[in-house]
Amino acid sequence: MKQLLNCLNPLTVASVATIALAYPSMAQVNLSVYPYPPSSNESIELYVPPPENNNTNNNTCTQLIGANIDKVISQAPNQWGILIESIDRQTVIYSHNADRYFIPASNTKLFTTAAALQVMNPETTIQKKSLRDWVNITNQRSNNFYADTLFRFIGGSKNVTAILAQLGINPSGFRLADGSGLSRRNTATPRSIVEILRVMYYSPNRDTFYASLPVAGISGTLRNRMRQTAATGTVYAKTGTLTGVRALSGYLENPHQEPMLFSIIVNNQRVSGQALVKAIDTIVLQMTQSRSCQAQ
Repeated sequence: MKQLLNCLNPLTVASVATIALAYPSMAQVNLSVYPYPPSSNESIELYVPPPENNNTNNNTCTQLIGANIDKVISQAPNQWGILIESIDRQTVIYSHNADRYFIPASNTKLFTTAAALQVMNPETTIQKKSLRDWVNITNQRSNNFYADTLFRFIGGSKNVTAILAQLGINPSGFRLADGSGLSRRNTATPRSIVEILRVMYYSPNRDTFYASLPVAGISGTLRNRMRQTAATGTVYAKTGTLTGVRALSGYLENPHQEPMLFSIIVNNQRVSGQALVKAIDTIVLQMTQSRSCQAQ
């Protein structure tokens, strides 16, 4: 990680230089050809009841959390991809199909916004709004128009992949067909998403990226999920929704131990979307209730 941090700034400068050659007027952009996005481009917020018995298994030892997650995904384990790691120690807490490709739905927006923040200053103006605002609207509201506009603006799939590769994200871990996640031709591994989350956690633009993520029980597309649970106010994550696809990837500020990174993706058209969301939330609640085994 120290090596990555030492390389971060020069790599970012190199990315800016490369993109600037193709987009010399990037600092001030007038995308007048695009109207402001209609509300239909934003995800609809639905209330999802918290998982039943969410107070059970409190204070689960981190090393034993895998057994609890295995139970949640036991009916269709091949349809799930999960990777949970600690931020500081890079310890793998749980891994299941972490290198398998899944349709990530709107988790694709994490690739788009991370790349944009590497080649542009958060105060760069796009259509009279700062990049900071664009990133916030893209992730908080899961706005597809903003995501696809940013994606095209920084050069599409080829450039986004190159920018992220320069930051140490394995380019073979994802394939991007668009910037929003609407296309089912987007694929990504849970590991590639966790790599992005880790890089952005140590990025100079960390605060902008972090603040753009919905907060469980409080804001954005997570406002009505995991309310009045241990996850409320401690989970900052991007949702993902398509038919038969649900995803949640982000950061967990566990009060009992160091913060965690996680990516949870399920592709299963045989189960209702609400059931998939409930299963994901159950997994996240297991994480919020975990403690270091040494502390027990």
